[in-house]
Amino acid sequence: MSGRTDVAGSRIVVTGGAGFVGSWLCERLVADGASVVCVDSFVTGRPENVAGLRGHPGFELVHADLCAGLPVEGPVDGILHLASPASPAHYLRHPLETLRVGSEGTRHALELADRHDARFLLASTSEVYGDPEQHPQSEDYWGHVNPVGPRSVYDEAKRYAEALTAAYRRARGTDTAIARIFNTYGPRMSTDDGRMVPTFVDQALAGRPLTVAGDGSQTRSLCYVSDTVDGLVCLFASGQPGPLNLGSEDEVTVLDLAEAVRAVVGSGSAIRFVDLPEDDPRRRRPDLTRCRELLGWEPRVPVADGLARTVAWMRGELSSRAEVPTGARPGGRRRAR
Repeated sequence: MSGRTDVAGSRIVVTGGAGFVGSWLCERLVADGASVVCVDSFVTGRPENVAGLRGHPGFELVHADLCAGLPVEGPVDGILHLASPASPAHYLRHPLETLRVGSEGTRHALELADRHDARFLLASTSEVYGDPEQHPQSEDYWGHVNPVGPRSVYDEAKRYAEALTAAYRRARGTDTAIARIFNTYGPRMSTDDGRMVPTFVDQALAGRPLTVAGDGSQTRSLCYVSDTVDGLVCLFASGQPGPLNLGSEDEVTVLDLAEAVRAVVGSGSAIRFVDLPEDDPRRRRPDLTRCRELLGWEPRVPVADGLARTVAWMRGELSSRAEVPTGARPGGRRRAR
C-alpha cells in the first residue's frame, strides 16, 4: 500500500463494481471504512464477484443500466466510474453498449457527482494511446488510434469519456480525476474474456495449445489487480486531476508470458501461433514518473507471484465449475478459445 488512501466514513459509488477490477475495488474501499454502493448491469460483471460482500453493513448492490441513469439515493461523497466492457472479446461482442456506457453512462455518473459536489474518478485505459508511436507512454502523449477499426468502440469510448470528464471539470468545476489503467490481471478474470493471462492459464490447465498472436514479440506490462486498485484509491484520495498512468513498468513479450504461464502451471502444452488481431498494439509500457511524484505509488507484486496467485485461483474456479452440471452453470459461460 502506498500514498494517501483516507476514504473512511465516505459513501462511495462504484459503477461496474461487480466486474473484475470493480469487485476488488469494492472490497478495498469497504476494508478501508467506506460505505460502498456497487452499481452493475451484469452485462460482463458477475454477482458472484461481490458475493463475499453481500450482507456487509457497508455494502449495497444496485442492479441497473448506467446508460439509463444512476439510481442512487442519499448522500454521495465520491464516484469511481469503472462501468464498461474491458476485454476485446467483450467489447467486440457488445460494441454499441460499450460506446453508450462510455458516453451516456459517463455523463450520468458525472451529473451525479456534480449534484453532490462529490469526487469523481474515471477509470480510463492505456488503450487511449492506441498502437503507440511513443515508448514508454507518458500522459502527454496523444495516442495513435484507428477511429473506425474494430477496437475503436472501446478506445474512442474511453477517449470521449476523458474529454467529457475534463469538460465537466473546466465548465462546472466538478472535482474529477482520470486514471489510465494498463494491463491488469489476477483472480476473478473471466476465462472467456479473451485477454492473454486468463486465456493462457485456461489453455495450459486444460492441456490445450497456448494461442500466441502474431510471432509473440509484441509486449505488454502486467500489473497485479491489488496494485491497480491501490493506485485507484490513492488517486481518488489525492485530489489530483490526472490523467495519470497506473500500471507496471515490467515489460514482457507475449511469447515470454505464455512460456511463464506454462512453467507456473507445470503444463506441457504446445505454443500455437495465430493471426494478429487488427490494430493490436505492438508495445505497451507506462511512464510512471508523474504517478510516483504526485501519488508516491508504484506496483509491489512481482509478475511471478501474481501469476502463481492467478493460476491457483483459476485452478480452483475451473475445478468447482466441473463439479456443477452444465445446465446449472450461471449464464452458460464458455471458456476462452
